[in-house]
Amino acid sequence: MEVFSGRHRSPERHPPAAGRSRPRQASLLDLRSAAGQVFLLQVVIVVLLVVAAVTATVFQTARDALERGRRDSVVAAQSFASAPGTAEALQSADPTAVLQPKAETARKRTGVDFVIVMDTKGTRYTYPYPREIGKKFVGTIEPALKGRTVVEQAGGPPLPAGRGTDVQAVVPVTDAHGKVVGLVSAGVTVKNVAALWIPQLPIILGSGAAALALAVTGTSLVSRRLRRQTHGLAPAELAQLYEHHDAVLHSVREGVLITAADGRLLLANDEAIRLLDLPADARGRPAGELGLPEPITELLTSPETVTDELHRAGDRLLAVNKRPTYPDSERGGCVVTLRDTTELAAVSGRAAFARERLELLYQAGVGIGTTLDVERTAQELADVAAPRFADLVTVDLLDAVLRGWEPTAEGWRQLRRAAIGGEQQMMPVYPLGEVITFSERTPQMRTLQERRGLLEADLRQAHGWREQDPERARMALECGLRSLVTVPLRARNVPLGVVNFYRTVDSPAFESEDLAFAEELAARAAVAIDNARRFTREHAMAVTLQRSLLPRGQPDQDALEVAWRYLPAEAGVGGDWFDIIPLPGARVALVMGDVVGRGLHAAATMGRLRTAVHNFATLDLPVDEVLGNLDDLVVRMDNEDDAGDAAKGHEGEGVTGATCLYAVYDPVAGTCTMARAGHPEPVVVDPDGTVTCPGVPPSAPLGLGGYPFETTELSLPEGSQLVLYTDGLVENRSHDIDVGMEGLRQALRGSGGRTPDETCQAVIDALKPSSSRDDIALLTARTRKFPSSHVAEWDVPPDPALVPSVRARCRETLREWGLEETGFATELIVSELVTNAIRYGLPPVRVRLLYGRCLICEVSDGSGTSPRLRRAATTDEGGRGLFLVAQFAQRWGTRYTTRGKVIWAEQLLGDGASAALGHAPVDFLLDQFDDPGA
Repeated sequence: MEVFSGRHRSPERHPPAAGRSRPRQASLLDLRSAAGQVFLLQVVIVVLLVVAAVTATVFQTARDALERGRRDSVVAAQSFASAPGTAEALQSADPTAVLQPKAETARKRTGVDFVIVMDTKGTRYTYPYPREIGKKFVGTIEPALKGRTVVEQAGGPPLPAGRGTDVQAVVPVTDAHGKVVGLVSAGVTVKNVAALWIPQLPIILGSGAAALALAVTGTSLVSRRLRRQTHGLAPAELAQLYEHHDAVLHSVREGVLITAADGRLLLANDEAIRLLDLPADARGRPAGELGLPEPITELLTSPETVTDELHRAGDRLLAVNKRPTYPDSERGGCVVTLRDTTELAAVSGRAAFARERLELLYQAGVGIGTTLDVERTAQELADVAAPRFADLVTVDLLDAVLRGWEPTAEGWRQLRRAAIGGEQQMMPVYPLGEVITFSERTPQMRTLQERRGLLEADLRQAHGWREQDPERARMALECGLRSLVTVPLRARNVPLGVVNFYRTVDSPAFESEDLAFAEELAARAAVAIDNARRFTREHAMAVTLQRSLLPRGQPDQDALEVAWRYLPAEAGVGGDWFDIIPLPGARVALVMGDVVGRGLHAAATMGRLRTAVHNFATLDLPVDEVLGNLDDLVVRMDNEDDAGDAAKGHEGEGVTGATCLYAVYDPVAGTCTMARAGHPEPVVVDPDGTVTCPGVPPSAPLGLGGYPFETTELSLPEGSQLVLYTDGLVENRSHDIDVGMEGLRQALRGSGGRTPDETCQAVIDALKPSSSRDDIALLTARTRKFPSSHVAEWDVPPDPALVPSVRARCRETLREWGLEETGFATELIVSELVTNAIRYGLPPVRVRLLYGRCLICEVSDGSGTSPRLRRAATTDEGGRGLFLVAQFAQRWGTRYTTRGKVIWAEQLLGDGASAALGHAPVDFLLDQFDDPGA
């Protein structure tokens, strides 16, 4: 590398004194002075240049003439050889007769000295002198017989051009099949070239004289300038100063740069050239043209002072200092020193590499496991690792992991492709979702068996990997796949699958450090995948539990046409539930509830509350009492959860609570009685499509204890739709509940003519959020009303003697309804119930018959006491009536009203009634009352 050094020029310019002109001129002839020596050197240089120029001109002229002759001979020979008819003439009976005239014509036109055509043995067919025809050609023809062109200097018979250097070319002549059938040679005689260079001699000598004159002038100017710039120092002193300067400048292990005010580089020592990799012609060039890194270029061109700044130059880290050369003047320029901190850079590089890996691990910790979905977590692992660590990443998991089950070693051979990250379009990899059966020798199977990561630095040598799918492996290698690191995904010492990191030929091959990092990355991801797997299992269990606790189908009833939708939350199962419970008297209870919390605890709590509602509904309690009993139950459940250490750590601890809406619809009266405990208000859609909120008073949620529940009774026209829902339908983090309620009303508007199922679907389509954070339960019930022709009721005076008239009226009513086959059982039931009401109850006594899916008999009285079914002895005069009622009715029971009680019994109609009677004859039933001890 060339070293640039120099001195700063003094800006002082003193006008030359008149008296000093003669000594300067005299000094030119003094060979002891620097000017005289320079002048003598310049004279010698000019003379040598003149001699060299003359010699070069002579040789160049001769060389150019010879080269022109070689070129002309080749062109002429190739042109004649490829001319039409040449190959055919060589194969004719008399080639000389055909080719001699053509050859002479070509010679004269092209200006060559001869054009010779010969056969493959070298016998001439043409020559400028006919007497030479038929003789052997003088020259080399063997390469031409092999299809090559031969150019040489050779002698031969006399030529028209006379003496000189003979340059000849020999080219082959081929036929249509490429076979060499003859040869063509063309030559030029190069004569004496002295006449070509002698005319240039005056120019060369004149140039030398001019150069000598310029040397005299230049030497005079240099002498004058040297005296001014050296301030009169002697040459020995100057030499000593230079030696000291040069020794210091080039021996220090710091780079030194000196720049001018305009940014040009004035000086660079050896160390600076090495550190910055400066070009040989760097001196005097602007800093922006030296190809330096942009920060260093800006530093050299800016006027700011710099102290120990670190800048990167290629693979080096340089500590840079910069100071102005003349801080007290306006001359500008600066001195820059560079100190090589390459070792520090290497340490910093390793630290940066470690920092990058730590950052990637941090990104993995933040970016992997953002959801509790197994496949999404696997994809996050692939996305984090590609392309920052690997060019292609694939994640293969056991089927049991994807389904949330506990993985076992039996499933290792078959893994499912769960995620792909990186350049999957460029590589022939197994697609997502495909089940891959790995052989025993594959790195994937080995890493599962050996419980450690494996490195395949060169996949071309990975025989086990290639044997898995030879064709796919071949295509992958052709696409540039280079190396592989495969690592097992293990959590709690349980294998979940493998992750494969690939690099292509565009990236460095994996090393042992990469293997250790891949294992660390896989270990962190495995924990997230296992968490997602366990959540999947628990979520599936909770969903299964919750769905098993929700209604499987619609019960038989005449009051409502019902449809529902249930959508579990994405993040976890909640405690939303609903129910349709048939009640005595053709009534139906509608329940909609929501348990606070999520998961198995919420689902189990929901199941307990649903069971409790069924029990309370069986007792046929008023709606406010049902909610009151549920409130007491939730308080007890909450106390149980908080008692002792038994509840510590279980899911949902301390969050037991619920909301509930309970409604009872009576199709005979067309009324609906309802109350709500902290639950969203229901919506009613009239038959004409009008949407209203009935204004059910809100009460405290279940679990607070001690608060009353207000009841509302609505009159609903037939065909109205009652819409019950949970808060997940209308509440959302992105908007207020009022916005959700308005959206619900908009979705229901005009739904009077829709079926309940169509109404449910329309509401879900309009309000279902893209990402549901809470369960959604929706129930729509269209009201029906019992026709008056199917209802018969009358008052009964409290006289046992009038019971036969009651049976007669009952028989007449059944005849009008076409139910004569049920007459005996119905008369028996009505007779027994009316007799008990008159004998043991209080007036008023009233009978009501309802004809729907089944025949319902109701007898009410003003007493609050309830009859009990018992077994009478043979000697007892009574006690058999209710037993007979229980045997002839499908169901029977008691419900209490504000004015007393109602004893009811339901009978199946049609085949069900026949079956019910067929298996229990009257004589058999009466025999059951025989006293076994008699």
